[in-house]
Amino acid sequence: MKKRSQIAEIYKWDKSCLCKDDGEFEKYLSQTEQMIKQLEKFTGKLTTKESIWDYLKFSEKIDDVFDKAILYICLKKDEQLDNDNSNILYQKMENIYQKFSITNSPLSTQLHKLSDKILDDIINDQKFAEYKRDFQMIKKSKKHVLTDDQEKLLSGMNFFGYSAVMRNLSDVDLKFPDILDSKGKNHKLNHSSYSLLIRSNDRVLRKNALCFYNGQFGKFINTFAENYINKVKCDCYFAKERKYSSSLDEALFDEEVDEKVYNTLIDKVNENLLLLFRYFKLKKQILGLKDFYIYDHMANLPGAKEKKYSYDEAIELLKKALAPLGEEYVSLLQKAKDERWIDVYPNKNKRTGAYENAIYGKHPFVLCNYENDLESIFTLAHELGHAMHTYYSNKNQPRAMAGYTIFLAEIASTTNEMLLLSYLLKNEKGNNKFALYNKLFDNVKATIFRQTMFSEFEADIHKMQEEEKPLTKDLLCNHYYDLCKKYFGKVKLVKEIAYEWARIPHFFTEFYVYKYATGLVCAINFAQNILSGEKNAVENYYRFLSAGCSDTPINILKKSNCDLESGKAYDVAFGYLKEIMNAWEKESKRK
Repeated sequence: MKKRSQIAEIYKWDKSCLCKDDGEFEKYLSQTEQMIKQLEKFTGKLTTKESIWDYLKFSEKIDDVFDKAILYICLKKDEQLDNDNSNILYQKMENIYQKFSITNSPLSTQLHKLSDKILDDIINDQKFAEYKRDFQMIKKSKKHVLTDDQEKLLSGMNFFGYSAVMRNLSDVDLKFPDILDSKGKNHKLNHSSYSLLIRSNDRVLRKNALCFYNGQFGKFINTFAENYINKVKCDCYFAKERKYSSSLDEALFDEEVDEKVYNTLIDKVNENLLLLFRYFKLKKQILGLKDFYIYDHMANLPGAKEKKYSYDEAIELLKKALAPLGEEYVSLLQKAKDERWIDVYPNKNKRTGAYENAIYGKHPFVLCNYENDLESIFTLAHELGHAMHTYYSNKNQPRAMAGYTIFLAEIASTTNEMLLLSYLLKNEKGNNKFALYNKLFDNVKATIFRQTMFSEFEADIHKMQEEEKPLTKDLLCNHYYDLCKKYFGKVKLVKEIAYEWARIPHFFTEFYVYKYATGLVCAINFAQNILSGEKNAVENYYRFLSAGCSDTPINILKKSNCDLESGKAYDVAFGYLKEIMNAWEKESKRK
């Protein structure tokens, strides 16, 4: 792998709009530290609209300086994780951030103690229009805030390390045996290799990968179960103490999402399970299998030829695929390349994976590890979707309303992917087109159906606890196995699948995974409306991209003609997927 110094500058992001160099970074840190000291003057004074206004504006001055330093050093650190100088500067930033948090936290608490009269005055004052949503949430959350002593006590309860216990047991202590393929060859089984082995063309290897991988979790299922049961009990206890109607209600509160949205997802996905079963049936036929087991559903399809794409070719392909979004969108893709928003290629000790990061008032930054293959182009499309969402929200909203919620965060990124996939499907044929069909439905299976199954499992287990039903390892395993039977239909299961729930880390961020499913449903909805030429579809999408957090997530989507509450968005998404499945089945018969 190349060193950072061997990568041409045109393929590295340009951080100069944040800080010219480390010297300017240090200057910004010093300025921030001085402003934090000045922040203390607001302690105990946030009782009038005038003092609150001054506090809000002074906080933005801090953000203007500190945000640039934070993003600069985060990007620089990720360029070379072993760079001692970057790590030292990063720690300096963390120390300043801790001082800021210690100073600012009591001020935030003061705002939550404001009377409803003052809050209403602020909400209705046009001067505070850009902060209206913040103060609406403060007022809404007041009933869930406990006494000072109780909040102080709860704030110190950072020792409930259920997630850390799961991670340490799963990622550190759990050891996996070598497994055999059909020719008796040994293969290393671990967390990294599992995703490759389960897609192998060797069926014996797939079976051994799934059975031995989940089977190892089964050997420690008492510990995994006890840890998760206590996490569920904790969720339910604190939700009740904070006067939420349920743990689900608490989890959805900050996202301003009603439980109806969560339940509609589960209902609509269950109504469309036949589509998933059709996918399994077709894949069984293409693979030439007499029976179809759960370890077969992720297998790669044979015959596709891997193409290579340079970075320049990737950008040109994306410009063509995303052209339905208009000239401005396409020109921004070119601008991202020309102005070096993107750190393109892997280098020695660079952070792996991909992400988008940005601050208000500056263009977004994208980290990639581009490998000249089609999957890298999809990753690039995904991260540029995040970048455009951030770009348009920042361009059209004041700072206080620019940041969109996690509920909306994965929609623009996957809309880009759907538009790219649709473009490729029109321009491919034969086995390569079949591979694209499979990619689509593999993604739909994993993101819509599977994440909904996880969501149903979480909701059921938490509800059992709230109804004071005893939770045991057998109940968890049996309930998960029953859900697998429902979601996989006639696919044959193996007993080890009952332990799969124990290896899902997202269960320790309760009621989170449903957002992956709703995000892809919305993305398909937007992409299909745009490609079908629906009236105002592009304008509606830009309305979504530009909204930030200016309204509730559900209302933002509704105003953009994507309704998750009534189920209309699901009808559009599943209608499109059924059309694609019809085409795939028809083409497979001809072949």
